[in-house]
Amino acid sequence: MPQNRYFIIYKPFGILSQFSGDANTLKELGDFPSDVYPVGRLDKDSEGLLLITNDKSLNHHLLNPRFAHQRTYLAQVEGIPTAEAIAQLENGVDINVDGKMYHTKKAKAQLLNEAPTLPPRNPPIRYRKSVPDSWIELNLIEGKNRQVRKMTAAVGFPTLRLVRYAMENLSIEGFEVGEVREMDRATLLSLLKIV
Repeated sequence: MPQNRYFIIYKPFGILSQFSGDANTLKELGDFPSDVYPVGRLDKDSEGLLLITNDKSLNHHLLNPRFAHQRTYLAQVEGIPTAEAIAQLENGVDINVDGKMYHTKKAKAQLLNEAPTLPPRNPPIRYRKSVPDSWIELNLIEGKNRQVRKMTAAVGFPTLRLVRYAMENLSIEGFEVGEVREMDRATLLSLLKIV
């Protein structure tokens, strides 16, 4: 029986969260075993933490809504969100999910005083002198399709750059864009707070 392998990736902007296809896929980041796959997804235009494994039970656990795992996102948004907008994000907003309105679960949100320490994005976001931007840290326990982007747009501050920074205590702190690190199961489960 093959042993389980665990890879933590800082997925770059513009890369699809899959191995199939000719260009701009996870294959470009390394030579992975043929039986591994991403746990969850990050959109092509999002970047950050992606876990790749062949451990089906861990995959099932992390994607099961009954086990609420905290995910931390850093979102660079257009404009400077008001205290009211931050409160709306925390209390939940209505977004469209598969053609139906969905009220997001309670979250933690804060406006950051300064930009987080992240590697530069390639290509960089378009800078506009006339429109200020700012960074929000958002902690969610769910992951609907394009949820963070839909949430910030719903409160009037569209997302310009989105980075999934952490899942529980597993983070991409100190990673370079495109970096891949293999991790052992015990360390990974400890960081993910799975006992």
